[in-house]
Parts: sequence; C-alpha cells; structure tokens
Amino acid sequence: MDRRSFIASAGVAALVAGFHPWAVSAATDAPAGPDDARLNALFDEIFAEALDASPEFCTGLGFDKGPRAAAKSRLDDNSDEEMRRDLARTKRRLAQLEAFPVDKLSEAAALNREIVLYSLRNSTVAPERFGIDSVIRPYRIFQQGGAYFSVPDFLNDAHVIADRADCDAYLARLEAFGPVLDTDSAVQRARSERGFTAPDFSVDLTLGQLRKLREVPAEKSPLVLSLTRRAAEKGIVGDFGPAAARLVEQDVYPALDRQIALMTELRRTTRPGAGVWRLQDGDAVYAAALAQATTTNFTPDEVHRMGLDQVAEISAELDAILKAQGFTKGGVGERLTALNKDPRQLYANDAAGRAALIASLNEGVKGMYAKLGHYFSHVPTAALEIRAVPVEIQDGASNGYYKRATLDGSRPAIYFINLKDVGDWPKYSLPALTYHEGVPGHHLQISLAQESKDIPTLRKISFFGAYSEGWALYAEQLADELGGYADPLERAGYLQSFLFRAARLVVDTGIHVKRWDRDKATAYMVETTGFAAPRSQREVERYCTQPGQACSYKVGHMAWVRARKQAEARLGGRFDIRQFHDVLKSGAMPLTVMEKLVEKRSGAVAG
Repeated sequence: MDRRSFIASAGVAALVAGFHPWAVSAATDAPAGPDDARLNALFDEIFAEALDASPEFCTGLGFDKGPRAAAKSRLDDNSDEEMRRDLARTKRRLAQLEAFPVDKLSEAAALNREIVLYSLRNSTVAPERFGIDSVIRPYRIFQQGGAYFSVPDFLNDAHVIADRADCDAYLARLEAFGPVLDTDSAVQRARSERGFTAPDFSVDLTLGQLRKLREVPAEKSPLVLSLTRRAAEKGIVGDFGPAAARLVEQDVYPALDRQIALMTELRRTTRPGAGVWRLQDGDAVYAAALAQATTTNFTPDEVHRMGLDQVAEISAELDAILKAQGFTKGGVGERLTALNKDPRQLYANDAAGRAALIASLNEGVKGMYAKLGHYFSHVPTAALEIRAVPVEIQDGASNGYYKRATLDGSRPAIYFINLKDVGDWPKYSLPALTYHEGVPGHHLQISLAQESKDIPTLRKISFFGAYSEGWALYAEQLADELGGYADPLERAGYLQSFLFRAARLVVDTGIHVKRWDRDKATAYMVETTGFAAPRSQREVERYCTQPGQACSYKVGHMAWVRARKQAEARLGGRFDIRQFHDVLKSGAMPLTVMEKLVEKRSGAVAG
C-alpha cells in the first residue's frame, strides 16, 4: 500500500519541511541557538521530575544514587490518584513547552521540542479520555501486567546489589510490595466497575501466575533467593534471607491472596470476547492504540488489507526456499510446521538443552558484532546479557523481549527469551530473533541513542514503538545482507519472522475490530506462519490484552525500507549505508520525522 498519512503535529510538519539535513545527527558541530540552553534546562527539569515521580524508572536508568539514593528503597505509587497527579504534571509541562518561543532555537533544539511535545500529548490520551494508564495496555492486572508480574522481575534484574545498603534497600522495596499489590487490586476493582477487566482466558493465565508466585514456601521464593544469591556473590555479610522471608510471608503473600480472590471474582463477571470492542468506547480505545503504536493514521481495515498483502508476498518467497530444501507437501505453514518438528532442528527440552540454546544465541551475537562495521560508523559499548524468562512468569510472558541498560552502565542490557518449551525454538528460527532483540536490532538502536552526545537525556529514553520495533525488524533484513544467516533454512527462519509480523497486522485488527476470538486468531497464526500452537496462542493472548502494539513492527519496517530506498534513489553511487544508519544517533521519533530527516539529508548530499 502506497498511502502514507503519518500523524504529526502541525509544528512537526512545518519544522521538518525546512529542517537542515544534518541538524540532529551532527548537532555538536552545528551552532547553538540563543535559547537552546534554556530549552535544555527545561528538558532537564522534566526529566528530573519524571525520576522523582518514579523510583523504579530512576533505578532502571541507574540514577538511584547520590542525591536520589532514597529512591532505591521505594516502589512506584501505582494509585489512580498518582495517575491523575501525573496527568496534571504532564499538562503543566505541555503548557510550558507550547509557550516556549522557537524563533531563537537552533533547528536541532526546535525539533527536540516538537518530538517531546508529541510524546507528552500522547501520554495524556489514556488518562484524560478513558481514565486508564495506557490505551495499548488498557487493563491494570493481566497476564503481562500488574505489580505481581513486574516487581519480582524488576527487583531481580534492575535493582543492583553491590553493597549492604543495596540489600537494605531491597528489603525496603520488598516491604513495600504488599501495599503496592493491594493498590493494584483496588485500582483493578474500580476499573472493572467500568468494564476494564481482561478477557476470561487472560484472567485464567493471571491467576495461574499469581498462584505459582504464591505457592512457593517463603524461604524459597524467588523474591528471597534473588537477594541472598546476589549478596553471597558479592561477599556481603548479613541476615538477609530470614528477613526477606518474613516480609514475603507476612506482607507479600497475604496481598497475593487478596489479589487471587479478587481476580477469581472478576473472572465470573468479565465481558465475553477477546478484543477491546467489548469495552465501553472500545472502538475509540483501539483507534487511539493503533495510532500510538504505529505513529500513523491508517484505519484498521487498511492495516488488515496491508497484512493480507504482505502475507501473500512473503509466503511466495518462502515457498520457493522450502521447495528447494525438499519441503513440498502442503501449504507454506504446513511445511514450516514440519520443519519445526524435525529432530535436527531441536534442542533438548531440559536444562542442558536450554543452556546450549542460550550459548548459541551468544555465539550469534558475537558473530554479528564482527560484521557491524560494514554498515555502522559507530558500534555501541553497552554490554548485552541473554537470559531465560523467569519460570514464575513464563506462562504469560512474551516469547522474547529486550530491557535497556542503565545510562550509567551499572547494569547491562538484557535480552530475554521464553524457554517454557524449547520446542518453540527450532534452530533455524533463532538467528532472526537474536538479530531483532540484540544486534543490529534493539540493543544497537537503543544503545546508540543512549550513548549519543547530540540529544538531551529526555530524548535518549523516549520510546516510539513503530520506530523501534520497525528498526528491529529492518535489522533482521540487515543481518541477511551481512551474511548473518548461515544457510537457506536460517534465511527461511528470517522470512518466517517477517511472515509472522505481517500476520500480526491481520490478527490484531481481526481481534479488535472484526471480533475474532482467540481460537480463530491462533488457528490463523499457526496455519499462516507454521509456529507451534502454544507459542502462537501466547502471542495472540498478548495481542488481545495489548491492542495495536503488534502492528508497530511491520508498519515501522516498511517506513525504514521506504526511507532507505528513497535515499538510494537520490544518491545513486554516493549512497553510504553507514551515513544512512547514523540517523539512529538522533534518538527515537515518529516515523514521519525519521523519513523527512533521511529525505533532507540525502537531498543535501545529492545537491
């Protein structure tokens, strides 16, 4: 589909139209405007306010030290009252930025202002229009959301243990966990009165994970073992295990019992159906979610047709590869299913098999690092760890996801893979996933922005799903160009990944607009992509509870491909792929801004 109608404020559109091509990527060389410093000071105020409002955000970025050391002992306020306070703060900052004069700003600073405005305006939509935290995550408690899901993971992965004070801070956060769970329960009960309860199968998954977290004896809880293991590794002496176990037994488990009782009650009253059409104003929620996830105003019907077209195109390419490899019986999905079951493609479904799988992923990352210099002028230095999704949340967790490193380097980035069933990960499919989550995907893109000297800190941590997920899918394509797929079957795995993302366009719109149920969506995914039914169902369950998000990948990918093709057409033999990829140093942004920046930069070189 050629139609492009990307969302951008009038300010962004007007600014980019006359934007100097090198203003962001070479901001350190461009002259600063008289008011740049004042604007950056305002950005710093907004960033500092965000850190102070969210201790977990503060820890996640590595700022919970020095004057903010107290943040390390607290968890976020997850109440509706705090949501309303946050909305008020956002609207106050919006007013300040909207009133900020642009006539004395450099082009780079003016663009930073517009991108931050865009982000802040988006963040007001869910609380102001619908009284919820996010249109893309409309339910407070579900199989991938809620404090029960996020806090144990946060304490284990983000809360750094380096000395006794860190251990004491961990215990303080563990003590706060029970009240946070109760607040989640109160918010969910209130929102359920307005119909915002996750679908029945999501509640079932949630209850299973809550019980799995609850059923372990307190002294063996992952919440306790994470602290004692890491304290022992650092040689920190203290009676941390018994203290943590008491908090889990006396505070956390009773709150989990209350949440289990609540979700059991809500399971009986949740509205039938899988999509957000089942909610009051559900069509409006989905429209807002689709717009935010893709930074476009494509209609659901357009996205659905786009997905069907992409599925047909990619399936045809896969058909040729599979036939050449001797897989000839049935449709493309059936042949991929047969390939998935080939014993030669499978790791053992045990601890040794899981260890071997993760070792292979690390080898893949190492091999790709050696190739990056051909396509990138700078390779980030942030470390990347690869871990299995924790067992207690793997039933509802995504199949793979990335967690950024702290800005100060005190904690590495982490690429998680869900190894509930190793059979979900045939060997030929793994390279594409690693290139997506690691390098040249999320890890490279996000790390380059975080290490950039050209953009303010507030921009370094901004997130636009279509930009980031589109880049990660484009990165799988770059890996193909760099020789990252060792044989035709690994390349089939890469094309299967693309087919999977195209099918998401069909499934997400099918669920939320065409009222597909979970079974129909799962059957389509299995038939189209050849992925195993359990893996496909986990994906579909995610789309049901996070509307629009799954559409960001392929829409974003098409924008990156289109921008590159246009730059190549303008520049011909002068096209430099490394200079094209330098746009990553400008940080995440709406797709329209990225495309216009590339257009201006290539136009300047061509001229």
